[in-house]
Amino acid sequence: MFRAGFALLLSGVLVLSLWAGKPTPVSAQSFTAFPPILMAKGKSLFSFAGTRPTNLGVKDGKLLACPSTPNCVNSQTDAADKEHAIAPLRFSSDPDQAIANLKAVIHSMERAEILNADNHYLYAEFTSPFMGFVDDVEFFLDEAAGVIHVRSASRLGASDLGVNRKRVEAIRAAFRALED
Repeated sequence: MFRAGFALLLSGVLVLSLWAGKPTPVSAQSFTAFPPILMAKGKSLFSFAGTRPTNLGVKDGKLLACPSTPNCVNSQTDAADKEHAIAPLRFSSDPDQAIANLKAVIHSMERAEILNADNHYLYAEFTSPFMGFVDDVEFFLDEAAGVIHVRSASRLGASDLGVNRKRVEAIRAAFRALED
């Protein structure tokens, strides 16, 4: 009797372990990467903001140069520096309208906050959705050249996996749509 009970128990454990160990297909799984309350408010799950730079702005018609790390792009960088160089935004409207269009683009983007803006300069912070990394993005309107220079840089780390470049290109596309 003990053997029969033990065999039955062992069979039950084996069946349960096989059943419980069988993975559910990915298509049948329900997974939310971020709690809905965080997504609804456009907040990050964590915060690795770093320290806000104190050396930003326009000095002698130039935005701050990029550091040697690849986590920065700047339209005033020598074009030979493929890692950091990016084209400025071209505008066809009057300068006031160009800045207004740029503000509208930034305001439409998630986790973006404009901290400083005037007729020729705009400074915004962009926060990554999950880890809360903050990138500093500056724009300088050069009336004579008919362009808005841009610098986008990560505060922390060495690589941004192309995030700053992609962001500037997304801003360029949205800005161009408003300018046309």
